[in-house]
Amino acid sequence: MKVTKKFEPYSFGAMIENIDLSADLTADQISQIRSVWIDNQVVFFPNQKLTNEQFARFARYFGDYGEDPYLRAMPEHNHIVEVKRSKEEKTSPFGGTWHSDWSFLNKPPAMTLLYSKIIPPVGGDTLFASTKDACTELSSALREQVKNLSGIHSAMLPYADNGFYATESEERSMDIVTSKEARATQRHPVIKKHNESNFETLFVNPVYTVGIDNKDDIEAGTILSSLYEHILQDRFIYRHKWDEDTLLMWDNRSVMHMAEGGYDGYDRLLHRITIAG
Repeated sequence: MKVTKKFEPYSFGAMIENIDLSADLTADQISQIRSVWIDNQVVFFPNQKLTNEQFARFARYFGDYGEDPYLRAMPEHNHIVEVKRSKEEKTSPFGGTWHSDWSFLNKPPAMTLLYSKIIPPVGGDTLFASTKDACTELSSALREQVKNLSGIHSAMLPYADNGFYATESEERSMDIVTSKEARATQRHPVIKKHNESNFETLFVNPVYTVGIDNKDDIEAGTILSSLYEHILQDRFIYRHKWDEDTLLMWDNRSVMHMAEGGYDGYDRLLHRITIAG
């Protein structure tokens, strides 16, 4: 197993080569991969030929399947979601705004895995922002302001029955579920400790953090805008350019991410699994 870390100019991210993920892995290999993943937050494996069963088996090395409340999985693989967009579609890319997967849950997923099946020749990068590095370099004044605050998280903006996906006019090839249940809220500390490494991270994101506990909308909006402006500096961002047959996994506890477009007129298909927190 060959590990290449921290590609310039990025401060995080790693590539693991010389390992066949279609084969059974040893406990030592799994432990090493997990350690690289926690240290580097985003890890990818190029040139992997995987069946759905092999992809699912690899994911399960890292924990139980996570909950995917607003996406329908493949009927024959009820923990694999197809992240797809057809060449005819006019919709915006799924996941096209900065977020951390399902942060509105009581126990959000620790890990998300994506396996690339069809990749267009242009566009479609995935961007990651290190909320761990951003927290480490938070100004003392902003840290003091937010250190005891809790964010209010909800799926209401995209997934409520009056949310973005329920009201968009264009048809999607992805199977997205909308519901009034998406209006529910969940609170998480703004500065949250990673439960495996004990480092601190800024656990907020523009899609699912809809407010701050005990703050009015104006004050909450000002605080969140300051945090996002800090997190989304170039020095905290890693850009992943996709090739087919790549498996990528990231730590939802220490990064947020977004999907770029730029591939209109091309099919794109990835398979997705979440692992519970």
